[in-house]
Amino acid sequence: MRRPARAPIGWGGGRVTGVAACSLGLNMYIRRLFQPSHLQRAWRAAFLKQNQCRHRGAPRWTHSGGGPYRAVIFDMSGVLIPSPGRVAAEWEVQNHIPSGTILKAFYSGGENGLWMKFMRGETTKEDFLREFGRLCSEISKTSVPVDSFFSVLTSKEVAKQFQVMTEAITRIREKGLKTAVLSNNFYLSNGKSFFPLDRKQFDVVVESCLEGVYEPDPRIYKLCLERLSLQPSEAIFLDDLEQNLKAAASLGLHTIKVNDPETAVKELETLLGFTLRTVIPNTCPVRETMEIPKDSLEKYLKDLLGTQTTGPLELLQFDHRLSSPTYYIRLADYQLLLRKKPPGTLLPPTCTVEREFRIMKALANAGVPVLKVLDLCEDPRVIGTPFYLMEYCPGLIYKDPSLPGLEANQRRAIYTAMNRVLCKIHSVDLDTAGLGDYGRQGDYFPCQVQNWIQQYRASETSTIPAMERLIEWLLLHLPRQQKTTVVHGGFRLDNLLFHPKKTEVLAILDWELSTLGDPLADVASSCLAHYLPSSFPMLRGLSDCNLTQLGIPTAEECFRMYCLHMGIPPAENWNFYMAFSFFREATILQGVHKHSLTGPASLATTERSGKLTEFMSNLAWDFAIKEGFRVFKEMPQNQ
Repeated sequence: MRRPARAPIGWGGGRVTGVAACSLGLNMYIRRLFQPSHLQRAWRAAFLKQNQCRHRGAPRWTHSGGGPYRAVIFDMSGVLIPSPGRVAAEWEVQNHIPSGTILKAFYSGGENGLWMKFMRGETTKEDFLREFGRLCSEISKTSVPVDSFFSVLTSKEVAKQFQVMTEAITRIREKGLKTAVLSNNFYLSNGKSFFPLDRKQFDVVVESCLEGVYEPDPRIYKLCLERLSLQPSEAIFLDDLEQNLKAAASLGLHTIKVNDPETAVKELETLLGFTLRTVIPNTCPVRETMEIPKDSLEKYLKDLLGTQTTGPLELLQFDHRLSSPTYYIRLADYQLLLRKKPPGTLLPPTCTVEREFRIMKALANAGVPVLKVLDLCEDPRVIGTPFYLMEYCPGLIYKDPSLPGLEANQRRAIYTAMNRVLCKIHSVDLDTAGLGDYGRQGDYFPCQVQNWIQQYRASETSTIPAMERLIEWLLLHLPRQQKTTVVHGGFRLDNLLFHPKKTEVLAILDWELSTLGDPLADVASSCLAHYLPSSFPMLRGLSDCNLTQLGIPTAEECFRMYCLHMGIPPAENWNFYMAFSFFREATILQGVHKHSLTGPASLATTERSGKLTEFMSNLAWDFAIKEGFRVFKEMPQNQ
């Protein structure tokens, strides 16, 4: 049974019929719209950029008025959800149907064609599919399962609102502005209209199949404005089709052409004057030297996730990691992290994404809080270097160890949680976790000291006296290893992700230096900030802070807390562990300094980087001197 079209109320209050609404030369519009070049520009441009065929010098349709905006009007297909053109193109490839078959059938017959009648609500889904299938088969000279295409087109997986648009609508409404949506849609078998969006997002919803009129008839825009109780100059309209934008602009609406949702939201932010997207902490736009190919990455992600997800891939770069570049990815509803090897040839151990992936996967199974890893890609053809993917987890990273803005009891709780999670790492059973061969068991410091000496020599640019004395001293004072555990290799506060509202560690980050070794090396690393000034550029410190007033435990208290939790006696040669930790940091800083002199790096470097190495090595030597005094005091006096 045909459902009668509901006539809309015109701008002046008169009623018009659905067919009469096509007094704009619709036949010419349909022919223009579905010519190959216009199809690519209109329906495919938002998602198939490689097929764009846009005319140069095309006019931008906008009004000349100004004033504050009070509403944003969205078109549905191609703006909030994927366009039928994109869905059809992908479906044809997957089902071996001649390219363009669905689109040719869409525009066949002009204003009285099957698709136009369907959008006006003048025919049922069953009648439409029967005739549409026959038409597609005639066009392609083969059987076309249009039921399958229609199921894909209307499925929840495909007809899903772009996340960036969902966030934008939420923030627009939070600011007190109205939102509306226009939809050239149709009826489903259950008698309901095809509208896969949450209606609560909008103050006004205008659907073609309910009103009996569709875009670009100006009366559909007038109807929307009338229901919003606004003048055209008070609204912004987003669409992906030039004809629709031209019709809206002729009434005085400000328009935005949607070539991709992410870019359109940025333009909308400029007009409205406030942010519409979720801000990911500690990220920045990808630097030019750190760009990765988005097209091949998107293909890889879709294959990995097993999804037909459509929409823009958003890519940001984290600005606080010092070595392997780390990126934030958003693709539809997926939020991911990508960590890759740096470009070029760097000194080891900075190129260890494969080991990071292995250790994180194993520790997750052992109950240690780490980000969930999804896949390791060792094929450099995808983005140029090996990389691995993780699930994104929102949380807090405290880059300032003094924890400004918190109460004293909160600071102590955070440092206690930090200490406890370190104990959890060092309590992992290596054989059960499958990590027995992750590193050499025993002789940790002899190997580590030799390795870091080699790293320093490879990056040495001038003689630093403190480093020379330190190297000789370390080799003569190697401690006897009491226990072998997983060692993080860079355990400190800013490598922990905390719960936004609780003093709970959600994940331990940055496993690139991890191996098997002496657990006290991690304890010493966690105390580095206690001996650095708050002005230190690479790692803020606490040496000039009043720890008692702040509620932060001293380095000695942290060490005793760890020994108590682990049930071990405090090590007497603690100064060696601190000296080694500062030596390692000095070596890393020297590598950074040399790399900054020879080419691009994955971190911001400064002219002072060479002096930072010297400063760090002097701190290390101070601990060597302290250890010497300790040993001297404990020597028996000659009688």
